[in-house]
Amino acid sequence: MEIKKRSSPPLFLADNLALDFINSEYGTGDDRHDCFDDDTSVIDWLETAGLTPKGVVAPPELLAEARQLRDAARAVMHAAMKSSEADLTVINRILEKGRPETRLKWDQDTQRYHVDVRSATDSAEGLLWPVADALVKLVTDEKFEYVRQCEADNCILLFHDLSKSHRRRWCSMATCGNRMKVAAFRNRKGV
Repeated sequence: MEIKKRSSPPLFLADNLALDFINSEYGTGDDRHDCFDDDTSVIDWLETAGLTPKGVVAPPELLAEARQLRDAARAVMHAAMKSSEADLTVINRILEKGRPETRLKWDQDTQRYHVDVRSATDSAEGLLWPVADALVKLVTDEKFEYVRQCEADNCILLFHDLSKSHRRRWCSMATCGNRMKVAAFRNRKGV
């Protein structure tokens, strides 16, 4: 399987941060696209997801850490969908090393206490911690049962079906849903 360089922007259609991160590698069959081709592309994804402010400099090894986390997160997600165990080493390392610092502070202007959370933007683990945290929350949530894989032929994307009826079948109606409906129509008409 050949993974092509980034040719389009990342897809944010899964209704969950961790699933969108996993979906940063997408495609059908052997035609795969990886949104992460260098450290800067990972920073771009994190900015688009609202996890880091503009101008953050990518720490060394960010690309390698992001790809390791994505692979580990995908393995955990598929294992959880089958009620089986997966290797948690990478995820637990990022959760431990990247944990943000939380402090209670007094705000003189508002005359109130507030929580001050500072994420480490100087380490790969600090930048990726919110993704690992979102994964933990998803796989331990009672609504995990609504995590689905797209039903389109060869599509690898995952999504969290938050629709009222919980009958969503495709990652996106505009892409896979339309493609599958056209194929079904052609099959019915004998085209």
